[in-house]
Amino acid sequence: MDYISSNNIKLPKRAKNSKKGDNGKVLAVAGSKEYVGAVALAGIAALRAGADWVTVAAPEKVAWAINSLSADLVTFKLKGNYISSNHYKKVKELEKKHDTLLIGNGIGLKKQTKILLKKIIKTAILKVIDADGIKLLSAQELKNSIITPHSGELKIFMENSEISKKIINSILAEKNIQKKTLLIKEALSKKKFFENSNVVLLKGRIDIVMSKNRTMFNRTGNEGMTKAGTGDVLAGLTAGFLAQSKDLFQSAVNAAYFNGLIGNILLKKKKGFAYLASDMAAEIKNCKFFRQL
Repeated sequence: MDYISSNNIKLPKRAKNSKKGDNGKVLAVAGSKEYVGAVALAGIAALRAGADWVTVAAPEKVAWAINSLSADLVTFKLKGNYISSNHYKKVKELEKKHDTLLIGNGIGLKKQTKILLKKIIKTAILKVIDADGIKLLSAQELKNSIITPHSGELKIFMENSEISKKIINSILAEKNIQKKTLLIKEALSKKKFFENSNVVLLKGRIDIVMSKNRTMFNRTGNEGMTKAGTGDVLAGLTAGFLAQSKDLFQSAVNAAYFNGLIGNILLKKKKGFAYLASDMAAEIKNCKFFRQL
């Protein structure tokens, strides 16, 4: 098995004469009245990963709450409690000013939200799709994307992709991680998922990063990372790296490794599982590897 180590990490390079925006701009389309913190965690993690700029397009009350949580995140306030197809034109205008689109953190599962997502994923810019975004989309619709599911979200994504229940159940039941990986790749390949330059970062005790021609496994992390919000931090790290490097597979590798590494650092600092996802977002800056950014 090909495990990720520090030797596999390639951090984006920054030119000494670069100006604001040259090192990546992320647009996060996310949030709903029920879930405010998810996209805030993701946005802060994207900035900590080295991206110059993060804009959060969210329902107006969510956006105002995010402004109070962090002065570093730019918000674009959309009318209503949920993101919907009514916001398509404004989101498309914002896309033109960004390098990477982050979709799904706390966005909810409303029908109108689904309609919007199915439209905006057709954009040419690179995408990271997490959480509810994964539940609303299918393999056949995606190009130039990283999806970051846990096993439950992967199940729904495969159902949306019209993969048979028998195949899905065999994947979920498989305990051998190498065999599980092969089954997932085979199922998604039949839907042209990997041919369209997509990457899966499957979260678990051992994370799996897979593309058409490569697979790597990540062992960093611990049991404390089952807490709510840690996946949002991972999605933000992924989007932050992707906005800078434009390399889908490497960004997923970097994010999986660092997300787990930061969890391990906090496990020692807190002497147990008292750490939170917000602690992880804050701790990124203390990781020695990030001092190279």
